[in-house]
Amino acid sequence: MLSLMIGTFFSILNETLLNIAFPQLIIELDVPAPTLQWLATGYMLVVGVLVPASALLVQWFTTRQMFLGAMIIFTLGTLVCGIAPQFSVMLSGRLLQAVGTGLMLPVLMNTILVLYPPEKRGAAMGTIGLVIMFAPAIGPTLSGLILESLNWRWLFFLVLPFSVFSIVFAFIYLKNVSEPIKPKVDVTSIVLSTIGFGGLVYGLSISGEGDMNWLNPRVYGFVLVGVISLLLFVYRQLRLKEPLLDLRAFKYSMLSLAAILMIIMMMTFFSTMSLLPFMFQGALGLTVVTSGLLMLPGSLLNGLISPLMGKLFDRFGPRALVVPGAAFLVVIMWFFTRVSIETTQMTYIILHVCLMVAISMIMMPIQTNGLNQLPPHYYPHGTAILNTLQQVAGAIGVAFFIGTMSAGQRNFLEQSSDPTSPLQISQGMVVGVHNAFMIGFGFAIVAFILSLFIKRTVTPKD
Repeated sequence: MLSLMIGTFFSILNETLLNIAFPQLIIELDVPAPTLQWLATGYMLVVGVLVPASALLVQWFTTRQMFLGAMIIFTLGTLVCGIAPQFSVMLSGRLLQAVGTGLMLPVLMNTILVLYPPEKRGAAMGTIGLVIMFAPAIGPTLSGLILESLNWRWLFFLVLPFSVFSIVFAFIYLKNVSEPIKPKVDVTSIVLSTIGFGGLVYGLSISGEGDMNWLNPRVYGFVLVGVISLLLFVYRQLRLKEPLLDLRAFKYSMLSLAAILMIIMMMTFFSTMSLLPFMFQGALGLTVVTSGLLMLPGSLLNGLISPLMGKLFDRFGPRALVVPGAAFLVVIMWFFTRVSIETTQMTYIILHVCLMVAISMIMMPIQTNGLNQLPPHYYPHGTAILNTLQQVAGAIGVAFFIGTMSAGQRNFLEQSSDPTSPLQISQGMVVGVHNAFMIGFGFAIVAFILSLFIKRTVTPKD
């Protein structure tokens, strides 16, 4: 477990490590914000596209083969990003990093289901919450501290030694927890899932670029292709004897509920982590290190309380955490819709801390509860489903909310008497962020309603 957690921590850390640097990279790489956000969206999209195939891959390769291969690919991508001379090369490196991350996540989750009995999985899942939630939460803070004295390339160079250490550590200590059975590979399913998730996220991403909007044929065209491909993917999986991703796992109600709540949580989490740096630097004029420090208390608390939430889940069940956590999230997102240029830095710290607490109360309990309901032969598919939705929802969240923010700012400046005024640009940023947070507030209300239906599960026999 330690071998897996070391590697996974640094791979997931990269999901948000660049967020604080986005305003700086817009200038240095000479690309607009909606284009630059592909460094984050593309990362999560590739992870999301790969994870459906992970249910197959973990049955084809040993634990050691999967993890060591993933870490080597991730390390290569990190090196490419560090030496990238332009945006296109940097994006290529990010996608290589994402391939490594997409292969690692399912190995970690599946190992927990194999090693720990259901009554102890809450604590185990809470412990890896230090990885899955703490790593991306602390990314912006670490990034701000690094960028205060070093340039953006060091965001990658400083990760390289840890990646190499993880490979060496895993080579020595990592043991296999399952034997390959090598099921049939369905290429059509892989193609459909790739086109489906890719089209959906790409369409949402370009909705905020330039003069793009939801009525643009390019936008709704890609979204439509994505949705149709996903429907065909679902239809095919239900008909295959050996599906790439066995969607019959959704017949277990708590997994279905966990999947929906997971989508909302990840969209809220990653969109907020992306929007706040733009608010801090673009509207409030704060430095990158100050922006990172404002998000440090919440990031630290998120990591510290994840194991506690896991233990509370084992003792009291999911409802005692998820229902009050979802209610808390609604209140917090409403306050985020009220922020302005006059909002104090302490207010932002308090709101971010509360957001991290609410997400910790919801994320791990719903995920563990949903997986606990599955019989053992569904473990690879259940973990693949939730990991896929987690990453793709994060990618869609970043793309959609940054697009919404950019569109709101653009509309404000088009109606402004002096669109080049720094004050007007700042106010336009606030308007754009408000628009994005209002949508997030709506999602939080849906999450609270769904949380009322959650109940504790009992693992059936295989």
